[in-house]
Amino acid sequence: MFATATALFEDRLRDAGFGRVAGVDEAGRGALAGPLVAAAVILPRDCPIQGLADSKLLTPQRRRSLAAQIHDHALAVAVVRIGPDTIDRVGLQRANIALLARALRELEGGYDYALADGFPLPRMPAPVLGVKKGDQVAACVAAASIVAKVTRDKIMTGAARRYRGYGFQRHKGYGTDEHWAALRRLGPSAYHRHSFAGVAAPWATGHPAALNDQAVLNDQEEGECPMITAGAHETARDEEERQ
Repeated sequence: MFATATALFEDRLRDAGFGRVAGVDEAGRGALAGPLVAAAVILPRDCPIQGLADSKLLTPQRRRSLAAQIHDHALAVAVVRIGPDTIDRVGLQRANIALLARALRELEGGYDYALADGFPLPRMPAPVLGVKKGDQVAACVAAASIVAKVTRDKIMTGAARRYRGYGFQRHKGYGTDEHWAALRRLGPSAYHRHSFAGVAAPWATGHPAALNDQAVLNDQEEGECPMITAGAHETARDEEERQ
């Protein structure tokens, strides 16, 4: 059994005068294929939703049930995404931070204070605090984690119909044994992240299921992050998978 997230952080911020407290998180950071999806959520005080937790700790059925409740009860929800082409072009870390910022900026009515899962976000219109394991301790971050994960899972299930043979509907693009075996058999598809270690030439490596370490270091040293909009960098195939 695992502990569920609470509204302690949000309530203290509300008591300090920050009425609209948002949580923001992403899904798909470690996947070898598919988009990166970010969600931002503002929950009301005394939110009636029970069982909010890190999306990775929940069953798919429970995530879907909670996502529906979040959309019903939240004061605001924003969901944005970028495709693998953009991740390859600008780098995972820069894309991740820019997408989290974009999700917060897309919230209808704005926000007064935000909690992010791990990443502080600079140069935002209101404060954003990075919270270690935020999706496990803060209800609004857990809610964002769930919405992002459910959205991305649906996208990857749709992608499985177009990119057959990889098993996207099962592993959602992550580096499972099944996925690596399919990569070695079929080679990478246009929906894969070719900048990730081993993906472009899977038959030449073992299972390096993460972005090249030097690429991550380069991204962290870059300084300013590009502002990536939700739609501007999506390709035609991204639009097809939305259906």
